[in-house]
Amino acid sequence: MGRYPEFVPDATPSGTAILLTGGASRRMGRDKSLLAVDGTTLARRTASLLGRVVGTSIEVGPGTSGLPSILESPRGEGPLVAIAAGYGALRAQGLVGDALVLACDLPLLNEQLLGLLAHFDAPGSVVPLVAGRAQPLCARWARHDLELAGELVARGERSLRHVTRGPNVTLLDRSAWQHVASEATFLDVDTPEDLARLGLTP
Repeated sequence: MGRYPEFVPDATPSGTAILLTGGASRRMGRDKSLLAVDGTTLARRTASLLGRVVGTSIEVGPGTSGLPSILESPRGEGPLVAIAAGYGALRAQGLVGDALVLACDLPLLNEQLLGLLAHFDAPGSVVPLVAGRAQPLCARWARHDLELAGELVARGERSLRHVTRGPNVTLLDRSAWQHVASEATFLDVDTPEDLARLGLTP
């Protein structure tokens, strides 16, 4: 496993990120990216955190984060399609390295965890493990896995398993991230009940 030095925010952040905001939000009953958290919305809160850690972020979704945004095609076919679209947009700008990949429905996400993922000293993708489950939508995807996403989408694949089971993927267990996060940091919100459990309101 690689090594992580204490994260110190960079005065001029570099690197890239893909923020996914286009989920259907069926169980929530409304657009999750627009839920109010900390005086803003989930999408804008996450975009603000990313702005402190990386230099360029792109939203794949309806444009609720304030970031430059695109829509994936075909729409509504899951995060792999959206990630491939986001990386395509970054590549069009000449940005072809690793990228943070984030779902927008993580209301307790913090800057320190994002810094850990962005700067963790390991080759390949870096994916946290929480209670034994990989978290590919709160992870750093390596260039190889981002490029492979597009190839898989073209072949009709929709699973994220290549970035959780690949030979060059570093899975970070609790010992690697517990100094900057708790298990609650990774909790997503899919229903009004999830919001209530976190002390939030829809």
